[in-house]
Amino acid sequence: MKWIIPIALLMIVISLGSALYFMMKDRGNSSRMVHSLMLRIGLSIILFLGILLAHYFGFIQATGIKVGSN
Repeated sequence: MKWIIPIALLMIVISLGSALYFMMKDRGNSSRMVHSLMLRIGLSIILFLGILLAHYFGFIQATGIKVGSN
């Protein structure tokens, strides 16, 4: 899990960068920017669900501030 999450975040940032590139290059004449943004949204949803499942199955543990403690 230490490598999967950073790689997924890197893929999301690369997809966002490619959408910016296509937006600047194509000037709205193609749908490549929309496809890059859809890929980014899909990767983000998959990453979020993956983190939830990894926590549920015990692959990662919650740390940090406990909710409700004074």
